[in-house]
Amino acid sequence: MKHELFPWLILFLPLLSAAVITLFTLRCKTVSSLISIGAVAAGFVLTALFINANGFHLPVEQSETSINWLSIGTLSVDFGLKLDALSLMMLLVVTGVGGAIHIYSFGYMHEDRSMARFFACLSLFTFSMLGIVLANNFLMMFIFWELVGVSSYLLIGFWLEKPSAGDAAKKAFITNRLGDFGFLAGILMVWGLLGSLNFGVLQAGITASTLTLGASATLAGLLVFCGAMGKSAQFPLHVWLPDAMEGPTPVSALIHAATMVAAGVYMLCRVLFLLNADALHVIAYIGGFTALLAALIAVQQNDIKRILAYSTLSQLGYMVMAVGLAGPTPAMFHLTTHAFFKALLFLGAGSVIHGLHEEQDIWKMGGLKKKMPVTFWTFIIGTLALSGVPPFSGFYSKDSIFAQALEQGREHPAIGYPLFAVAVLVAALTTFYMFRLFFVAFLGEPRNEKSKHAHESPAVMTLPLIALAVFAVIGGFIGIWNNYGTQFAAAHAELPVMEQMLEPFHAPVPMACGLGAVLVGLFAAFVLYRKAATDPLPAKLGWFSRAMANRFYFDELYEATVIRLHDSIAVVADWMDRWIVEVVCLGTLRGGTDLTGRALRLVQTGNLQTYAFLFVLGVALLLYFVLGK
Repeated sequence: MKHELFPWLILFLPLLSAAVITLFTLRCKTVSSLISIGAVAAGFVLTALFINANGFHLPVEQSETSINWLSIGTLSVDFGLKLDALSLMMLLVVTGVGGAIHIYSFGYMHEDRSMARFFACLSLFTFSMLGIVLANNFLMMFIFWELVGVSSYLLIGFWLEKPSAGDAAKKAFITNRLGDFGFLAGILMVWGLLGSLNFGVLQAGITASTLTLGASATLAGLLVFCGAMGKSAQFPLHVWLPDAMEGPTPVSALIHAATMVAAGVYMLCRVLFLLNADALHVIAYIGGFTALLAALIAVQQNDIKRILAYSTLSQLGYMVMAVGLAGPTPAMFHLTTHAFFKALLFLGAGSVIHGLHEEQDIWKMGGLKKKMPVTFWTFIIGTLALSGVPPFSGFYSKDSIFAQALEQGREHPAIGYPLFAVAVLVAALTTFYMFRLFFVAFLGEPRNEKSKHAHESPAVMTLPLIALAVFAVIGGFIGIWNNYGTQFAAAHAELPVMEQMLEPFHAPVPMACGLGAVLVGLFAAFVLYRKAATDPLPAKLGWFSRAMANRFYFDELYEATVIRLHDSIAVVADWMDRWIVEVVCLGTLRGGTDLTGRALRLVQTGNLQTYAFLFVLGVALLLYFVLGK
């Protein structure tokens, strides 16, 4: 294997960057930001050089590199790196898209007094995500999984003076801990049943005997899936993701595009061999429901970042549904293309917010096409890609999910066909709410003074938009499908560029349904919002519109049930701690010790005759007990 040290450098450069910034350059914003940008840029270059030298498919004996880290009895854990098409493609995505976000952040955060701390947290986050991507065993993955949670907490709550940001950070952290509890239980169950945590060893064991996990297979698979439910924000643990918008916009792009929320989908594809048919069916339904739920909520959001946040939720539902339909290749294909156009859309939203001096309500925008031309054209490219318009990247990856659902429908009609219908409906809703945002924010006339005086963002912010827009256009036919396909299926045929471009046309039914959904959503958005001064949907839909705007009251429901139950238990526990433990148990011991000490103190009189008397009395009592019987 050529350049075998490169993967280690790629992993640890961001950690070194975070350490150097924290210890030495925290007072210098420019130097700190350049160190952080340099680390992730170097990671991207080293990844490209490594892939150029070795290809995406390394020989089996070279696909893992590790050192023994921990041995306790029969438990042996390596600190190891898994190098295959799945991890190498994700390395390109994390370092490439993450690098664009780092460069964009240099312009977006330039006036923030804590810019150095921001880049230190970005570097820590990048290190944590790279650790998940490269991990070759469950324990290493779980450690980096938790590091991602910690670093995302620091980034979401970055603005310390903003209470809502602190609340959102705590909400994200605690909600993810619920999923991670199940994930850890699943890891322990797998180790207890199979005796190993290494992915390669586990896969070989299960491949040799499908009965290895026995009756516990479904439970183990669903417990592992709990981790993905938290990180990838699947129902019912979806509530943290929209609130994460309280952090700086580059953080939103980083969390919602290529990194944190992608970790759950990546993990499911990495351990797909653990998931039996029953577990996959549950995963598919949860993914489909999440996709539909989030798309409906996005229809009535007015905050530009929240619309994109619920869009991310919906697209993650697509990916999880694809995994559940035994389609890891479509899931990872859509994850990768989604990283391009969703990062583009979030950074475009940040450019809009920057140009309008922190305005985020789309109904207070308008007429931005003339004021912000670069942002306008790149944003429309991202919108077309997300909607699934050919030849943009989202068209190809969405079509692969539609085709997978239809194929599964032929084998399992009760699963594949309903989820195919859900996927098509979600595609129509996606086009509708994205063009609602586009028509209201970018077209028409300015609605207030901020819109009238909007300005284009500086080149350091627009150049990453242009770079991401290029991949949002060409990402569907540059070989991503080939690389993932050969990872998950040895017989996968690698297609040249022209055949990749024409691949959807070989399955006309899913392609026609997808394009039909796009046309329906676009037509509805055009009719309702092309010249709208206010939102016409509340008057037309009534209570359903209010329910969508209020996110179907999930936060209120959790507040009234789970949180209230938690608070009640906390009150009872506090009462028991104060009165039963502190007063009765410890108070009795403490009081008895105090009384005994006071009584013994009375004996210390300082009188020699008293001491002599007590000594004789003690000897007499001792003799009585020893000789008296």
